[in-house]
Amino acid sequence: MTGAASRLCALAGRAWRVYVNVVMKHPQAWRIFAIVVGLFGMIAGFIGMLHNREAVAFETETIEDVYTGETDVVEALAEPNVGTDTPVDSFQDCAECPAMVTVPAGTFTMGAPESEPWGNDDERPQRTISISAFAASAHEVTFAEWDACVAAGGCGDYSPDDGGWGRGNRPVVNVSWGDAQWYVDWLSRTTGQHYRLLTESEWEYAARAGTTTPFHTGGTITPQQANFDGRYDYPAGNYDDGGLYRRQTAPVGSFAPNGFGLYDMHGNVWEWVQDCHGSYGRTPSDGSAVEGDSCVRVSRGGSWNNYPWILRSAFRGWNVTGLRAAGDGGFRVARTL
Repeated sequence: MTGAASRLCALAGRAWRVYVNVVMKHPQAWRIFAIVVGLFGMIAGFIGMLHNREAVAFETETIEDVYTGETDVVEALAEPNVGTDTPVDSFQDCAECPAMVTVPAGTFTMGAPESEPWGNDDERPQRTISISAFAASAHEVTFAEWDACVAAGGCGDYSPDDGGWGRGNRPVVNVSWGDAQWYVDWLSRTTGQHYRLLTESEWEYAARAGTTTPFHTGGTITPQQANFDGRYDYPAGNYDDGGLYRRQTAPVGSFAPNGFGLYDMHGNVWEWVQDCHGSYGRTPSDGSAVEGDSCVRVSRGGSWNNYPWILRSAFRGWNVTGLRAAGDGGFRVARTL
């Protein structure tokens, strides 16, 4: 990749962090930010045509910016949870494949009500969505699972940087939406099953697991329930310098699962979904994805370096498809049943 293109990707990563950590605290600023990002998206799309996605990478200085900080702050993690009180129908299609959980069919209300603290305009109007049964990976895809794909000749032979935090059962990071497509294509070829990313509707349905509160944990969330910047609370948004902020990913399964048996739906790493970002007026009522030829794609769930209100079940992130979000961008997979 040219130096100019690398710098553009680096700027994208910084712009995203500004959006979630500054603009989302000041909703009146979102229109200006949206215009700037729209212009950037057109430029990024042009550069994307000139470079195949194997070449998309960040400059080293961008990775270091995100990974700067203590590396011994993952104390206070709970012992990994190995189960849930809710009966879970789980399976694994191959030894290297992610463990999958069957998500039952159902109907839910997508989006945030007007009364939800820190809700945003793009989370409304709320819509009733019917979801068919599907399977979702119990955890975010891990480095071990990604590395198995690379070892088998898939995933573009791309080895994402782990920032010195470790690989194994840590969630894979520094992967783009396009990289995630490589992985699900490899899973599909390997197993003969239809693997894919979750649709945005499926993701929110799975995250809520029957709840209607901002989080599947209820009206608030704590650092003992998810990995995020615990110096801030929800819904008040108060800051406490003594709050737990781990400053890195946690091994998958470090916190209790939700009612569907899914782990880390709130925090740890952002999760790419299939959909193009747009208004909820375009969201199909059958849970299918919103598609488009040239669009920014949605990511959900927030990450270890976000405020708690970014972790809400209704919160919608988005970015250009080639962006490998430095240190906090990953994904989860679905399988059609």
